[in-house]
Amino acid sequence: MLKPSTLLKPLLTCCFLILLTSCTTNPNHQFRIESLAKSELDMVIDAHLHQTNTEATALLKKLYKRNPKELKKAAPGVNAATRVRQLFGHPRQVQFNELGDKYANSALLLAFDPSFKGDRVFAYMAGVAGILHSSYNFQDEFFMLDPINEQKIYNSARNLETASWLLNNRRDAQQRLFIVSNSYLAGGALNLSYERLFGKLIASQDILANIIANRNNRTINTVLHGFASTTLLPLY
Repeated sequence: MLKPSTLLKPLLTCCFLILLTSCTTNPNHQFRIESLAKSELDMVIDAHLHQTNTEATALLKKLYKRNPKELKKAAPGVNAATRVRQLFGHPRQVQFNELGDKYANSALLLAFDPSFKGDRVFAYMAGVAGILHSSYNFQDEFFMLDPINEQKIYNSARNLETASWLLNNRRDAQQRLFIVSNSYLAGGALNLSYERLFGKLIASQDILANIIANRNNRTINTVLHGFASTTLLPLY
């Protein structure tokens, strides 16, 4: 019978080789022991999650630049960086008194409610961020055995399409956009930088939904959902 020390030696050697390989193949990447508990799919999910958070943060900052009056409705001392921390910081915050504790789909609709007197950009981005965070089970990182549902990821992409449509079309009683985004530049060219950000967010979620569905041998329940749709799909 082999002694425990005899069995332990090759195991430790194997772990050392894994650590060494990780450091030499990617010297700019700091190895974490938690990475040993990740599958290839977990790493793909993490990459998509990081990318969507980055693009959503960029969207928030751009919207405040175009709508500075909305930030003035917030409490004194609140700026765009504060809003980034509130929506994308850790631990995840999902309830905000100024929004009546609305989040995800409900916050998105609040942003275009004529009776709402608060910061519409914040309400809108609490909707967008909530849609994304809900689709990832409010997690910041994935490991083996962590569940993730391809249908929720797919539904979030459709809701982001709705969010984009609402941003470009919802107007008040004076026919002014509730939140200003795309605009014409000097010379008549249309600035579609907001549309490009939404395009990246939607494409990323759709790609990930298909990857997860294929890996799990499941079928996504697709729906007829045009860009002009105001239907918000469930995220639970």
